[in-house]
Amino acid sequence: MSHPPPPTRPPSVARFVLPSVLGVLFFLTPLPTSDGLNIGIGILVDWTETLLADALPWIVGATVCLSAAVSVFGIALRPAWWRRPSGVARAFVASPAGVVMRVAAAVGTCMVLFGTGPAWITSADTGGTILQLMTVIFAVFLFASVLMPFLTDFGLMEFIGTLARPVLRPLLTLPGRSAVDCAASWFGSSTVGVVITTKQFDAGYYTEREASVIALNFSVVSVAFAKVVADFAGVGHHFFVLYAALVVSGLVAAAIMPRIPPLSRKRDRYSPAGPPPPETVLPGRGAFSRGIEAAVGRAARAPSARVLTRNSVGTTLDIWLGLMPLVMVVGTLSLAVAHHTPVFTWLSYPLIPFAELLRLPEAAAAAPAFLVGFADQFLPVVLARGIDSELTRFVIACASATQLVYMSEVGAFLLKSKLPVSALDLFVVFLLRTLITVPICALIGHWVL
Repeated sequence: MSHPPPPTRPPSVARFVLPSVLGVLFFLTPLPTSDGLNIGIGILVDWTETLLADALPWIVGATVCLSAAVSVFGIALRPAWWRRPSGVARAFVASPAGVVMRVAAAVGTCMVLFGTGPAWITSADTGGTILQLMTVIFAVFLFASVLMPFLTDFGLMEFIGTLARPVLRPLLTLPGRSAVDCAASWFGSSTVGVVITTKQFDAGYYTEREASVIALNFSVVSVAFAKVVADFAGVGHHFFVLYAALVVSGLVAAAIMPRIPPLSRKRDRYSPAGPPPPETVLPGRGAFSRGIEAAVGRAARAPSARVLTRNSVGTTLDIWLGLMPLVMVVGTLSLAVAHHTPVFTWLSYPLIPFAELLRLPEAAAAAPAFLVGFADQFLPVVLARGIDSELTRFVIACASATQLVYMSEVGAFLLKSKLPVSALDLFVVFLLRTLITVPICALIGHWVL
């Protein structure tokens, strides 16, 4: 006599809750420290930077040189691991142009470390700044790649997505899960937000249009960086007003940008390597219960520890060996143009009437600050230090945090990703965000200050 098979055990809620709680703690929860509020991964990064101290730039330099040396060896001799890469070898394989980029990055990094070479490369405001940025990227992704799956692979994005879909889909033309990307950026860093978005695109959860919109509208600066910007610009005592201006102008830009070119012209096509989009509506129950069901189902399909480890190591090596050299070259060149040539000053002339229209004092001095943020997000407030008007400094500080697209980091990463985003796209988005957000920030500044 045959017996019916025992009923299958439903997926455990704990498999969703426990990893997701860890993800929230590390990426989304402000924690008190002796230096103010920080998030878990930020505390780990600070600890690493303190532990390694002066050795960290040399470790980064050795990593960039290793990337260049192995890539040159591979493209010159074409061993089997280069022709059929797998595992760790994939991080070293690059196109001929990519190999040239890695060699240039290695040379530039060594120049900065040894203080030898032209000043436009080795000075503290060009190559020195980028090397410091690379140490932060190195430390962040020592932990981020390992911890990020707790945020993305165990159902949290499905749960938040189900709750946020009724707002984000009609308002921002985005799936609800993108709310997690935004929160990770606001509390963590814009780089973490971009990495989450590109990885979700690679896995098939976003279309080309959705991922481009999220990366170029949601990858905002963190609360901590906004405070640094406000203090450096001398408007730290207006921080809460400034942050309110960032939120309001950022939401307006996020609602407009997906509906106009170039982002509106991106295709709603999923990555061919990924599964169909999982965001389905489960009828008959409230949003909370549907969110729990979607999250538990996603957690049941989460990769094994072995697969997660392999993917995390691959992501870390890709960042260290592929992205950091690109950041070194693109970032240093961008800062060199900003600091050592009048190019941004010339390009900013059309923005002087724009600043005058907003009734900003010292409009001629403010115009270059609105444009130079395309090279690096901190450059606008560096220029703002020489401006007497508090209102103008307030608006420039807002602009540096709302423009989002800067080539020294986010731009370089997006150009390296699989998203269909060109350098021209980045510059156009940068200009459009400036034209949308700066008037709103100026209006709030006039009203409050």
